[in-house]
Amino acid sequence: MASRAGTVALPQDLVDITALLDAYFDVAPDLGDPAQRVAFGTSGHRGSSLKASFNEPHILAITQAIVEYRGRQGITGPLFIGRDTHALSEPAQNSALEVLAANGVTVLVDARHGYTPTPALSHAILKYNREAAPGTPQADGIVVTPSHNPPGDGGFKYNPPHGGPADTDATGWIADRANQLLENGLRGVKRIPLNDALSADTTGKFDFLSSYVDDLPSVLNLDAIRNAGVRIGADPMGGASVDYWGEIGERHQLNLTVVNPTVDPQWAFMTLDWDEKIRMDCSSPSAMASLIKRMAAGADCTAAYDVATGNDADADRHGIVTPDGGLMNPNHYLAVAIDYLYRNRSGWNPESVVGKTLVSSSIIDRVAGGLGRKLVEVPVGFKWFVPGLLSGEGAFGGEESAGASFNKLDGSVWTTDKDGILLALLASEITAVTGQSPSQLYKGLTDQFGAPVYARIDAAATREQKSKLGKLSASDVTATSLAGEEITAKLTEAPGNGASIGGLKVVTENAWFAARPSGTEDVYKIYAESFKGADHLKQVQEEAKALVDGVIA
Repeated sequence: MASRAGTVALPQDLVDITALLDAYFDVAPDLGDPAQRVAFGTSGHRGSSLKASFNEPHILAITQAIVEYRGRQGITGPLFIGRDTHALSEPAQNSALEVLAANGVTVLVDARHGYTPTPALSHAILKYNREAAPGTPQADGIVVTPSHNPPGDGGFKYNPPHGGPADTDATGWIADRANQLLENGLRGVKRIPLNDALSADTTGKFDFLSSYVDDLPSVLNLDAIRNAGVRIGADPMGGASVDYWGEIGERHQLNLTVVNPTVDPQWAFMTLDWDEKIRMDCSSPSAMASLIKRMAAGADCTAAYDVATGNDADADRHGIVTPDGGLMNPNHYLAVAIDYLYRNRSGWNPESVVGKTLVSSSIIDRVAGGLGRKLVEVPVGFKWFVPGLLSGEGAFGGEESAGASFNKLDGSVWTTDKDGILLALLASEITAVTGQSPSQLYKGLTDQFGAPVYARIDAAATREQKSKLGKLSASDVTATSLAGEEITAKLTEAPGNGASIGGLKVVTENAWFAARPSGTEDVYKIYAESFKGADHLKQVQEEAKALVDGVIA
C-alpha cells in the first residue's frame, strides 16, 4: 500500500488540463510504436493525448472506420453518442461529430448538453430498437469514456444495435481500418467543421436522462425503497451520473442525497488510489476513502445513510458502502444481488441462468447451486452476457470488477452494458425489502456456503511471455495438485460458452486461480481465491505464480 493511498490528491498529482487538450490537437501518433496505434481492449480504445495514444487523428480514424463498419453491416438507423466528464471526452465527441455529419450519419446527442452514463446510452439504443416499427433501421451508439481511468486518459467505445459492448469481430475490423486510415495520413476520412456538424440536418437531440430515469420503475421496486424511507447517499465521484442521481431522487420521491455534485476534470477532490494515482474506481477502498469515512458511525452510533454508493466516471461500475460493513468487496455484493434477485423476481424466466466471469468468486457458484439455477461462467468482458440479457435466458450478468446488469421486472432486457446506477439502487431495494444491509446478508451467505478469501496480484512478464500465456492449452500444465489439494480442472476455455479465456484457470475443491496477461502493461494478473483462509490463499498465489512462470519460461 503506497504511503499516500486514501489521502486527498495534492497539486502535484493533478494533470495539466491545458497541456492535455493541446496535445490532443497538436500531437500526431508515431504508428511505428504499437502503443500509439488504435487498439480495442474489452472496453474500446483507451489512451492519453500526453502519450500520443489518444489524439484527434485516432478519433477521426476510428469514427470513419465505425461509419464504414455500419455501412458493411447495413446499420442505417440513428447513432446515439454520449460522453463522460474526462477532459478529453468533449473534444473527442466533437471530432467524432465532425466525421459522422460529413458522412451523413443521423446522430443523436444529449439534449441537455450534459454527460451520458454508459448504461443510459445502452438503454437508449435498446428502447429505440424495441419500439421502432418493423423494418425500421436499427440504432447503435458511441460512448466517449475511459471508465474509471485517471483524469489524463480518454476512451472511445462502440455499441452495436444489441446495445452492449462490440464483439471482437467488430472491434478488430474497426481497429484495423482505423490504423490503415492513420497510415494513409487520414486520406479517406470525411470531415466538416464542428459548427456545420452541430447544425446539420442529420444531427438531432435525445433526452438520455429522462428516458433512463423515467423507466426505472420497470426494473426496480422503487415503491419499497420510498415506503421504507431508506436513506441513500449517492456519490457520482465527479462522473457522468452527477445529474442523474438528483433527478432519480426527485422524480421518484426517494430520500436520496447527492453526496458530492462536483465535476472537476482534474478530480482534485479525489483520494488517491492504491498506487497514488487518481482513479475513479468505486471498488477501491483507497479511491472511496471519503465516502467510507462519511459512512462511519457518529457519536450517536448511527451512520449518515442506510446505504451509500459510488460510481465511476461513466457510471458502469458500482461501489456499495454499508454502515456495518463499510465498502463491500464487489464479489460479495454480486453474490447478495444474485441471491436476492432470483428469489424476488417472479417475472423472470424460471429457467434463466446466472452469468459470471471466470475470475469472479466461487461463492456465486454455491449461491447459484442453492437457488437451483444453472451457472454460466464466461471469459472476462461484459460482451459475453449480451445474448442472455437480450433473450432473458441469462437475466443477470456480473463481473468481479464491480460491473453488472440485470433484466426488468417482467424479464425483458434493461441494458446490455454494465449499469452501476442500477446496481447501486438495488442495494437500497434489498435493504428496504429484507430489512438488512447487503453486508449483513452476505454474512448469512457465508454462514451457509463458507467464507472465501479473494485477491489479485500482478507479476512481471515480457511481451513474449504474455503471448505464450494467452495461447496455453490445458496439456501444458503438468501439475496435479495446488496448495495441498488435487487439481480438478485446468481451463483455457470458459466452461459456459467454450470461448478462449486468453489465459489459464486451475481449480481445486476449495480454491482456484486464474492467470491472464495484461493488455496494457508488461505484467500478467493472478486472480486467486480460497475457502480455507488467508494462509491457504497465500499458498495458492505462490504456487500459481511458480506454475505459470514454469510453463511460460
